[in-house]
Amino acid sequence: MITLTDTAAAKVKSLIDEEGEAALALRVAVRPGGCSGFSYEMFFDTDVADDDKVLTYGDVRVLVDSSSAVMLEGATLDFKDGLESGFSINNPNAQRTCGCGSSFS
Repeated sequence: MITLTDTAAAKVKSLIDEEGEAALALRVAVRPGGCSGFSYEMFFDTDVADDDKVLTYGDVRVLVDSSSAVMLEGATLDFKDGLESGFSINNPNAQRTCGCGSSFS
């Protein structure tokens, strides 16, 4: 299953606080598409499906559907602050990634 670094968890918590809705959780999913076959999707969600995996990192809940969980096994979500800030996923299951880093196969 995917792991959040402390930096990523803090940034997600900050973004949830800005939304003003404590019930929000970060949903991380893998969807077909992108130039390499699959792409990552991240968004805030309040709906928890029966087959969702629910992880907790401090005050942050992370939701992953069962089919995405298989593809995210051992992956890490990080956040880099600075000139090129943003979230990035390091996924050992990705055999190939595209130049933009948002899709993989």
